[in-house]
Amino acid sequence: MSSSEQLRFTAGEKARIALLVARMAKRGLADDRQFGGRVDQSDLQRKVERIENQARRRAATSKNGK
Repeated sequence: MSSSEQLRFTAGEKARIALLVARMAKRGLADDRQFGGRVDQSDLQRKVERIENQARRRAATSKNGK
């Protein structure tokens, strides 16, 4: 995807991503090491990627439908 072609998220997707980012930040703050690294956030990152993939599929189908 080029830099000029950005994903368009629905309001619900934006809210879900914001919630997941907030949960990632909370987990990061809960890490007791100075430079982090012990708290696993891969599950939340996969959820964000899934939302992004859904937006990509929607953009591709809307582009093909026009």
